[in-house]
Amino acid sequence: MYGMTSAISDALPTDIDIQLTKSLDDALSKEKVITTDEDLSQRLEVLSMLNNLAKEWIREVSMERNLPEITAENVGGLVCTFGSYRLGVYHKGADIDAIVIVPRHITRADYFATFYNKLKENPNINNVRAVEEAFVPVIKMIIQGIEIDMLFARLALKEVHEDTDLQQDDLLRNLNPKCVRSLNGCRVTDSILRLVPNRESFKKTLIAIKLWAKRHRVYSNALGYLGGVSWAMLVARVCQLYPNAAPATLIHKFFLIFSKWQWPQPVLLKPSYFMDLGYPVWDPRVNMADRNHVMPIITPVYPQQNSTFNVSHSTLAIIQDEFKTSLDIMGEILTGESSWSKIFQPSKFFTKYRYFLAITVFANCDEELLEWRGLVESRLRFLPTSLEEIECVQRSHLNPDQFVLPYEKSQGRPSSVWFVGLEISKSNGTVVQLDFSTHIRDFCLLVKSRAHSIFKAGMDIQVNHLKRKDLKDYVPDELKKEKAIPNTVGSKIIARLSTEGRHSISELVEESQKSPTSRKRSVEDCIDDNIIKKNLLSNEEKLFVLGSVESHRSPSSENKSNNLINTLLSTEKENHSISTENETKENINIVKESLLPTEARHSTIESVDSLTSPVSNKCCADDETDENDQKKLRLLHPTVA
Repeated sequence: MYGMTSAISDALPTDIDIQLTKSLDDALSKEKVITTDEDLSQRLEVLSMLNNLAKEWIREVSMERNLPEITAENVGGLVCTFGSYRLGVYHKGADIDAIVIVPRHITRADYFATFYNKLKENPNINNVRAVEEAFVPVIKMIIQGIEIDMLFARLALKEVHEDTDLQQDDLLRNLNPKCVRSLNGCRVTDSILRLVPNRESFKKTLIAIKLWAKRHRVYSNALGYLGGVSWAMLVARVCQLYPNAAPATLIHKFFLIFSKWQWPQPVLLKPSYFMDLGYPVWDPRVNMADRNHVMPIITPVYPQQNSTFNVSHSTLAIIQDEFKTSLDIMGEILTGESSWSKIFQPSKFFTKYRYFLAITVFANCDEELLEWRGLVESRLRFLPTSLEEIECVQRSHLNPDQFVLPYEKSQGRPSSVWFVGLEISKSNGTVVQLDFSTHIRDFCLLVKSRAHSIFKAGMDIQVNHLKRKDLKDYVPDELKKEKAIPNTVGSKIIARLSTEGRHSISELVEESQKSPTSRKRSVEDCIDDNIIKKNLLSNEEKLFVLGSVESHRSPSSENKSNNLINTLLSTEKENHSISTENETKENINIVKESLLPTEARHSTIESVDSLTSPVSNKCCADDETDENDQKKLRLLHPTVA
C-alpha cells in the first residue's frame, strides 16, 4: 500500500489508455517541455563546476581554521540538487535548485561572505545576489543561461562524505532551523520519489500538470498559488491512488479528485510521525496558526510542514475554478472532442476582467531590477488580500506572470509589471466609490520598509488603475492571444456525462465512437435514469475524498464532509420524482445552463469598454456599456508611487 489509504483502483491501462498517453507525449513534445540530451549535458557541466567551486571553498576555509592540510582535504562537502531537476521533470529554461552541505566548522557567515565573493569573482557566473534574510536564505546566480538557487546547510559532523544519507532524521539533531528548512528540500524530493508506485508515470504526469499550472496562471508559491513541490505532492497522491494507471488516466483523475477535495482537509503522502528533536511540525490540533491554512499540502518528512502556507481564500477559489474547468476539458479529450493542446491553452485573464491594477517596478539597471523585483514579488500577495476587504470588490485576481513595460511607458528604464484583475459587484444604480488609496499606500510602505538593505537610488514602485481598453498600451500581444482563445469549453453535457461514474478511459472513448444518433440517445437515457448525477466520483473515490485523514481534520471539516455526502446523494434521490419525457428535456436545459463555464458567464456581462475617460482621478459611468448594468464607479485617488 502506498500513502495514507489503499488504492482506489489497481486496474491496468487498456490499449486506448496507452493510445491517449502517446498522444499526450506528442503534445508535450510540441510544447518543448521534454528534456533533451543536450540540455542534460549542459546542466551536468554547470553542476560539476559548482561542485568543484564548493569543495575548493570548503578546503580554503578549513585551512583558515588551522586544520591540517590532510584533514582539510578529507572533510568533504556536498552539492545536492532538489526540486524539478532531482525529480526529473525539468525542461530547457528551467532553473536548478541546489544546496551546499558542509561540516560543522564551516558557518553560514562564511557562506554569505567568502563563498559569495568567490562566485562574484568567477567570470562564468553572472547576476550573483544573496538573499540572506529570506525564510530560507539563498544565493541566486545565472550560469550559462541557467538560473541557480543555492541554499546552505551545516551538519553537526566533522566530515560530510558523498554517501551521507540525508534521509536520516538524526542528522537534524542540534541544527539551526534554517539549515533544517534547507535540508528538507532534498529530503522531501527523495521521499516523494520513494512514495510513488511508478516513477515514469509520475514524472510524465507531473510534467503535464506543471505545464498546465503555468498556462492557467496558478504556479507561484511566492504569489499565493502552488509551487513545484506542492504540485508534485498532489500528483504523487493521485499516483498512489491509481498505482497502475497510465499518465492520461492520472491527469483525468487528478482534476476529478481535487475538484471535489474538501479543503482544508490536508493532503498527505504518508502518516505523520514524531521525532523528539524540538522542531515545530504542522498540526492544527496543537498550533492555532495551522488552523488558518486553507489548502494544506503536508511534506512527507520530519519536521512536517505545510508547503502551501501562502495560499489565501482568494487564490484557493481561483485554483478550484481552474480544476473544475479543466475537468470539463478532460471530458472532451477523453471522448475525442478535443485534443491535449486545449488543456494547455492559457487561461483568460485580460479579457476576463474590466478593471485592473498595474504594479510596476523600476530600477537603473537590469541587475538592480532583478533584486528589487524579487523583493516586491515576495510581498505582492498581500495586496490582493487587502483589496478584497473592500465591500464592492468580489475578487482580486493576481496574475503571477511578469511583463516588461513597453519602451514608451518605461522611457527606457528597466522595468517589470504585474497585473491584478478586479471583479466589482453590481450596485443597482448607486455610485460605487473605488477608493484603493489606503490599501495601495500601505502596500508600498510595506515593500519599502523591507527594502532598506538593498534600496538604491532609481528604484521605484508605481500602482496604476487601468480599464481593459488601456491594456493595449501595456500588453497588446497578450490581448491578441486571449481573443483567439475560444470562450466555451465545448459540449459540456457530453463531457460531464462521459466522465460520470466511469472507472477507465476506454469506456469514455468507446462511447465517443458511437454514431451521433446513438450518442444522443445514450445521453438522454442517462439523464432519464440518473437526472444527471452531480457526483463524478465512484463510491470508493467519494469515501477517499471525504475521509482519508481523520487525525488532521479541523473542527469544521466533518460538517463539510457530511454536507458533501448529502449533496452527492441528494440528486440520486430526486430521480424517482421525474418520469415524463417533458421533464427530462427540461432537466437537460437546466444542466446546460448550470454547466456553463464561469468565464462564459462573465463574457455575457460585457463585451467592450466604451468609457472614454481615464480611470485615474476621474469619475467613470459604466451604464453606457450595458443597458442592464446600471453600476457607476468612482475612482477617488491618483497613481500612488
